[in-house]
Amino acid sequence: MTPGHDSKMTRIGLLGAGNIARIIAQRQDGFRVTGVFDRHRDRREVVAANTGAVAYTNLEEFLGGDFDVVTEAASIQAVRSYAEQIVTEGKDLVVLSVGAFADRVFFRRLSRLAEEAGRTIHIPSGAVFGLDNLKIGHISPLEQVTLRTTKPPASLNLETTERTCLFQGSAAECITLYPRNINVAIALSLAAEREVNVELWVDPAVTHNTHEISIAGKFGEAQITVRNVPCPDNPATSYLAALSVVTLLKGLKQPIVIGT
Repeated sequence: MTPGHDSKMTRIGLLGAGNIARIIAQRQDGFRVTGVFDRHRDRREVVAANTGAVAYTNLEEFLGGDFDVVTEAASIQAVRSYAEQIVTEGKDLVVLSVGAFADRVFFRRLSRLAEEAGRTIHIPSGAVFGLDNLKIGHISPLEQVTLRTTKPPASLNLETTERTCLFQGSAAECITLYPRNINVAIALSLAAEREVNVELWVDPAVTHNTHEISIAGKFGEAQITVRNVPCPDNPATSYLAALSVVTLLKGLKQPIVIGT
């Protein structure tokens, strides 16, 4: 252990310095942000100034930084571009832009590389509840998982006076039409180990994104409804998603783990 380091404190490198990264930086508890990399100089320097972290100008320098876990808070493209190098160079990885894993070939390759490198990839619960027990699908196949997401028109740059179904089909199909609205569906699919049926609705009567999840299997049935409040500084980002990442990071070195 490096002198001066608390063995109980997880050191974090932030990949991306947008709104979620700033929330992570503001809520350091059980972890400490020691490095940040973002293509935008002003954004990375703001996070660095608020945390005392090192602001890196390129990925290679960033991956040589003094931290244990890279937390991706950037984009699907950032995951596709950098995730393999992150794990092969000896860092664990937290992925928020889980929509990148709609490409199952990429997901399997990254999983194999992480296993070979002895690293762990963490996927937080994000903008929904219930991912923990959905994992029973790995040992007792679930019969049905449906996600119905309803959004206000402005969040999709649409104008409409009526509640309208924009899409109905699989998560894999949905990502080709609505790539920015697929993270929840892919997270559910990975947790349940089965395809998720997706319905995407637009409704002028709602002000917040709503996710309704229906699950059925030998265990019984479950329905979960989550109405997301947006982050104070960015209405396009779920506050629950940001808090779920902070909670995951805080728990990485806890002596007791709660949940499946």
